[in-house]
Amino acid sequence: MSSDIALTAPALALRPAAPTRLRAALRGAAVPLFLLFAAALLRAFSFAPAVIDTDEGLYMLQAREWLRGNWPLVAVWDMHPVGAPALFAAIMALLGEGIWVPRLLGVLGTWATAWGLYAIVRFATAPPALGIAAGLLYLAHTTLLGGLATNTEILFTPLTTWSMALGLRAARRALEEGEAPPFLKIVAMGLMIGFALAIKPVAFFEGCLAWLLLVGPAFWRGLLPWPRVLAYAVAYAVLCATPTLLFGFAYLLKGELDAFITGTFTAPLRYAGARVSVVDAGRYTLIAAMILLWAFALVPAALIRPRVRRGPVALLRRVCVLWFAAATAAVIMPGMYYQHYFLLWLPPLSLLAALGARRLARAARPGLVVAAFALIVGGVALDAWRSSTVPRLYGTIGLTGPDPVREVAAALKREIDPGDRIWVVNYHPTLYVLAQAGLATRYAFPAQLTGPYWRVTGIDPHEEVGRILASTPQAIVIDRGWWPNMRPRIAAMIEEALAEHYDLAAVVWEERGPVEVWRLR
Repeated sequence: MSSDIALTAPALALRPAAPTRLRAALRGAAVPLFLLFAAALLRAFSFAPAVIDTDEGLYMLQAREWLRGNWPLVAVWDMHPVGAPALFAAIMALLGEGIWVPRLLGVLGTWATAWGLYAIVRFATAPPALGIAAGLLYLAHTTLLGGLATNTEILFTPLTTWSMALGLRAARRALEEGEAPPFLKIVAMGLMIGFALAIKPVAFFEGCLAWLLLVGPAFWRGLLPWPRVLAYAVAYAVLCATPTLLFGFAYLLKGELDAFITGTFTAPLRYAGARVSVVDAGRYTLIAAMILLWAFALVPAALIRPRVRRGPVALLRRVCVLWFAAATAAVIMPGMYYQHYFLLWLPPLSLLAALGARRLARAARPGLVVAAFALIVGGVALDAWRSSTVPRLYGTIGLTGPDPVREVAAALKREIDPGDRIWVVNYHPTLYVLAQAGLATRYAFPAQLTGPYWRVTGIDPHEEVGRILASTPQAIVIDRGWWPNMRPRIAAMIEEALAEHYDLAAVVWEERGPVEVWRLR
């Protein structure tokens, strides 16, 4: 009897541990789950329209063709690395080709970034409310600046954000605990930044800052000798290059290395060479700042004569300033200043805005500080979401009103069989997917063949257009609203072919004018 009691007593003593671990797991999951719910709610309207941004449709088309064995840059050309279509292909392989699938990828991407911002605050040992606030501000503001589309800035920002989290944690431990960063963190950060670079090379600047955060404080404190710093630098550079090298090796084995090099390296350099003027750059930047006005309005409270000059909040503030500078360099790098480029501002801006809201809230009476903080953050986030939602409710595209892109796709499906080759001259590449159509040309992005960016391809666009028309696609789609932007000689070639070989099958009205579907006689 005594032995039974002796054996069961320790077991009874250990029983509370399981519920304790369960409660700890639930507490740890509470914030990520809350941010996931917020991401789905704030981005709900992204699931309504067929097209938000043309780039997204191109990645979707590249992914569809890749899943059929036709590789990006070979079957569907672009001037970006293949990381974005790789992510699209991965989720489409699981869930199918519906428009909602890439939009779900956007929800997951923004959620991962918001969670990363919370992790940054916790790694800095700053108050967790700052992290939740920064995450909410980020999610709300990604509904602006074209951020409802699943573009490259939505896809690689989680990787740069979590790299910043690792860098800041290493910096704090080096400064406060005298601990050097382990090599495993170099590996994790290098691979994350490496895949970010395989999505868009502008991640270079944030990747450099993340590495400096990881290694710099430890070196300054004498925790890392020069040889180890150099070894870390070489290893980090190799790891950052690894995803791109692996993609390149795969293309080499396929015998398409030239296509990979042109699309990944040569074409982006051609694109960056055609920069907008300084005046236009300033104008586009001012427009983006005005769209993000209330977030920027909170920043001075975080930076001007701060009360705390040491400790976790001060460290977080300094890192955010450096991060915003790196993000600005990434915005400037391509030289074009499209609005979705400015989405790179949002992670550091959201953290700085949360810090500013915290300081403003502390001016309230002691019992009202938390309520004031919630009111400021909630008001700014709600205003950002309102600004993006009102035009969508007014337009009703994909909601209670017609969706022109889906109507054009339906008209195409009435005229062709699945897999028939069509040519979308100057409309959205998403049509190929929605209409289950084949491609008459690998240059499916209109601006790169018939529009202003034809030089990035390195080909003669007139020769390619002649080849397309000679192949007599089963249908041709023309957006007359954008027709004045067509190159005159190409426009004349198309008009001649339409007159000789095609009949007008359908007309769908867009906000810019009619979209025409022409069928082969």
